[in-house]
Amino acid sequence: MENRRDNTKIRFGVVGTSNIVNKVIEGARLDSRFELVAVYSRTQEKADEFADRHGIPHTFTSLSTMAASPLIDAVYIASPNSLHAAQSILCMQHGKHVLCEKPFASNTREVKEMIATARKNNVVLMEAMKPTLTPNFVSIKNNIGKIGKIRRYFSCYCQYSSRYDDLKKGIIQNAFKPELSNGALVDIGVYTIYPMVVLFGKPQLINAVGTKLSTGVDGQGAVNFQYHDMEATILYSKIADSALPTEIQGEEGTITADRINIINHVSLKRRNGEESIISSPNTMHEYYYEVAEFIDLIVGGEYESQINSHQNSLVTMEILDEIRKQLGVAYPADNM
Repeated sequence: MENRRDNTKIRFGVVGTSNIVNKVIEGARLDSRFELVAVYSRTQEKADEFADRHGIPHTFTSLSTMAASPLIDAVYIASPNSLHAAQSILCMQHGKHVLCEKPFASNTREVKEMIATARKNNVVLMEAMKPTLTPNFVSIKNNIGKIGKIRRYFSCYCQYSSRYDDLKKGIIQNAFKPELSNGALVDIGVYTIYPMVVLFGKPQLINAVGTKLSTGVDGQGAVNFQYHDMEATILYSKIADSALPTEIQGEEGTITADRINIINHVSLKRRNGEESIISSPNTMHEYYYEVAEFIDLIVGGEYESQINSHQNSLVTMEILDEIRKQLGVAYPADNM
């Protein structure tokens, strides 16, 4: 277990009872400062079942009541995408620090409102984008200067969704509902875009093509980005699989990462043929690092991460909005 700043206990409430919440709790409990004290669910039955499974002492079926509760210091939000902004803002208005799942919100307007609320209430707000906070991504950042002038970033995340089988049968699951601000881009394509923004900032031009599904959300897409003196390309899909890696191509060499959502292996190959492994074994749970970073900020009296910063989340959402515009994917939240 990694040593962090101190052993201050941060009391968490979680919003949602989905499988990702189970995974985050598993990783978070590796940090001794994490204390899980409350869960919110729309039904008491689900709240009780989840609380019993994880040993959580308090349950809530009113988010307003949980947000106002003196029992908690921070909230992890893993509700449907369309609820992220409103729930985050409610909790921050009550002085709670917020770790919110990706995508941060439905659109840029909502992200701006979230950031403004965080600053007004002097609380931590951070997007739970896990790969950018891992040691192997740090290794990519630390070694990128060794491959010369960067010419291309390429990243691919294509994972066939079992829920797509239901869609083909006429059964519409939440993953493909525009009213919940869902779709392949925001659910998994964002994993390829956020690291690009952290490394290279905002692109100058965006050109997207993709496949819209019968529900109105996207099933897959391919996007080209133009930066000064370099290009970037991403592929994402929930209707096909791919094992393609992520590459950063420079004039003097290439950095390759096996998969962008969970970076296990990173190598650096120079043009002369020399190759070195620059990754480290993943000894911690994949969700540990985002929670540890979030707690570090609270304990250290800082209000935003240097990596998963407000600016990086805002730029990423601006990119998502532009891609959706080009693909013709609209959410009801866009008109609010």
